[in-house]
Formats: sequence, C-alpha cells, structure tokens
Amino acid sequence: MTQSDVPATDPAVYDSYQAKWSALPDTADAWLARAREVAQVLGQDAAQRDQENKSPRAEVVLLKHSGLLKLLGPKKYGGGEQPWDIGYKAIREVAKGDGSIGMLLGYHLLWSTTANIVGTPEQAERIQEWIISNNYFVGGAVNPRDSDLKITSDGEDIVFNGAKFFNTGGVVSDLTVLEGVLDNTGEHIFALVETRQPGIQFAHNWHNIGLRLTESGGVKIENVRVPWADALGWDTASKTPRDDVLKVPFASLLLPTIQLVFSNFYLGIAQGALDFASKYTVTSTRAWPFGGDNKDSPTEEFYILERYGNFFAHLRAAEALADRAGNELATLYSQHSDNRPGLTSQQRGEVAEWIASVKVVTTDVGLRVTSGVFEVTGARATSLKVGLDRFWRDIRTHTLHDPVAYKNRELGRYALLGEVPEPSWYT
Repeated sequence: MTQSDVPATDPAVYDSYQAKWSALPDTADAWLARAREVAQVLGQDAAQRDQENKSPRAEVVLLKHSGLLKLLGPKKYGGGEQPWDIGYKAIREVAKGDGSIGMLLGYHLLWSTTANIVGTPEQAERIQEWIISNNYFVGGAVNPRDSDLKITSDGEDIVFNGAKFFNTGGVVSDLTVLEGVLDNTGEHIFALVETRQPGIQFAHNWHNIGLRLTESGGVKIENVRVPWADALGWDTASKTPRDDVLKVPFASLLLPTIQLVFSNFYLGIAQGALDFASKYTVTSTRAWPFGGDNKDSPTEEFYILERYGNFFAHLRAAEALADRAGNELATLYSQHSDNRPGLTSQQRGEVAEWIASVKVVTTDVGLRVTSGVFEVTGARATSLKVGLDRFWRDIRTHTLHDPVAYKNRELGRYALLGEVPEPSWYT
C-alpha cells in the first residue's frame, strides 16, 4: 500500500485557523488558552473521526497552525521557549478534546527535543533550528520491546536497517527519530531523518480499539543513511559516544520525560470524559423512576451527584500530583541543561519516582473514571453516535504500553528501602 492509497483527513478543513492563529502566544497562560482552543475544535467531531479511523493529516496540520509544535522551541528560531511543565499542561488540554491528538502532540514534544537531552550542544542548536523554523512534526521509530535497529558504519555515514512493530505518528511526520545499536559495540545511537524517503516503509496497519488517530503501526527501515555528524551525542572523529553527553545521568532523562507525557494525556482524556459525560447527563440522562425516592431530574439523583463528586475529587488530586512532577522535572532541566554532569543519579532517580507516582495514579483514576461515567449517563450513552466509549478505549489502549505493576514495585522499593531506580527504557 502506498501513501496515496491511505485514507486521510483533509487539511483544508482547518485552513481558516492558519490566519486565526498567525501569531504565537507570548505567555504561559496564552499557550494553554491556545491548547484549549485546539481541544474545542477537535472535540466537535472527535467521535466521528475516531470511528472513521483515517490518517490524521488534517489534525497534524491543525497542530501546526496552532503553533503548539513549537511550544518548547527556542524563541530565536521562532519557538515559544516554554518549560516542560507548560508543555505537559498543553498536552493535557489537547487530550481533553481528542486523546489521539494529545498523544501525538506529547510524542512530538519529546522527539523534537531529543537532541537537547542526548545530543551535543551543537547538534541540539542545529536540530532545534531545523525543526522549529520549518514547523516540522516529529515521529519516532523507537520501540524498545522490538529488536534494535542494526546500525553499520560506512565511511562518513551510519546506515540503519530493521523494523519496529509500533511507530507513533510516523506516517504523518516530517521527521522521524531512529534509534539502534552500532554493530559489534552494543552502543545505542539516536538520529533524526527526513520521513519521506524510500528506506522508510510504513505498514499502515494501525487499527486498534483506541487512540485510533495516532498512526502507531509498524515500519520497516531499509538502508537509511545518516551522516556521522548527526549521530546524537557521538564524537565524529573517534566515532565513539561522548562521555560528557551520553555517559551522565542527564542523558537518561529522556525516559522519565516521556513517561510523564503518557500520564498527562491519560489525565487529559479522563478529564475530557468527565466533562463530556456531565454535559450528557444534564441534557440527556433521565432520572430513575423506580427507586422509591424518585427525582424529577438526574442532577437531583444522590448516586449521580456522589459519583461525579468522587470522580472530580480524584481527578483534581491526580492533576495536582502531575503538576508537582512536571515542576520537579522542569526544575532539573532548568538547573542542568547547561551543566549536564552536575545532575546526580540520586536527583534523577527521585524525579523518576515522582513521575512513577503520577503514572500509577493516572492509570488507576483514568480507567476508573472513563468506565464509570457510563453509570451516571445511562444506557443510551453507550450509542456509538454519542462516542463516550472513546475515552475508555483510548486510556485502556495506552496504559498497556508498559505494565503499571512494575511502577508500583519500583515505588515500593523507593518507599521501603529508599532505592531510586536504575535508568531503563521504561524508567
């Protein structure tokens, strides 16, 4: 199947927003207001788009029009230069309207800043200018549970070969992050490449129950060449990893950073479900007439008020925890981006445990809220036309990414023994 054969949404439907959002927001509050505007646009037909399951070309263009792809980028290249805690809140806001697009935004913000974490300062500057000045959307062919891509050295280039079962956003991306192992070394290399090239072949097989507009299907990588100069964090002369870039705890911040991306779109999806359900309850749910304490309106029903209050309280608590973790991580970046060796393993580990806590709580609360809202909306809310089911399907799909049981165990060792986790692909 070629790219032209894949059904896709039409970017022209969002043409008017290019002029409407021609200027970037200039404060943190304005950026979050922009994210809420995007969520409102997406929420208008989210259920229909979810069921149609078309490649989200239009939705990515909407993100480009909004400026949100540039939120973390340097101002000197046309970015918003906001810290990660604002990035996380923006992801959450977009996910309230459409979980798939909130996820795409989150993955993009992570992959577009990869060079800031594992690249040299020169690489980070060059790649940030490349991404932000072109308003590129970035996907990633990085799935640690698959076999690593094989990398071979060929003169001044490295060559990637292999396949990944999952590849979020790649089909609709401008750039793709590749990651693999250099032959006979065991050393990993990250690099960004242009997506539209013959050696990147998408399977177009993403047809899952949730997050249906994320294009998270498989990809084959065949003889994709990258200059050694673009091997993030590597010394081009010696062709070895730079100790001051890749052999320090700072480089491993990539993993807790994306784990907190996950938790924030879980939280946004759950908050969106509660908001969507509450509107449905007020307008369409009927009071139960056979309980012996009959009410005229569903909003007078004790069990409905009790459930909404309980869901609301737990989501508020999860949001407070997510904000605290976001602040902790943003502080590490602020303090150590210009002094990477200064970050200790203990500091990195303690922030990872804040983030693990958020993962546990948002998984538990998100699944509970997105399934529980049916109890307070009624049988008619199960109609596909209503689309309330998409919130649960979205959270259920991604919370299987890595078993939350291991996060609970990790937190148990931290609480009981004071042990911070060793960096891994999931911690």
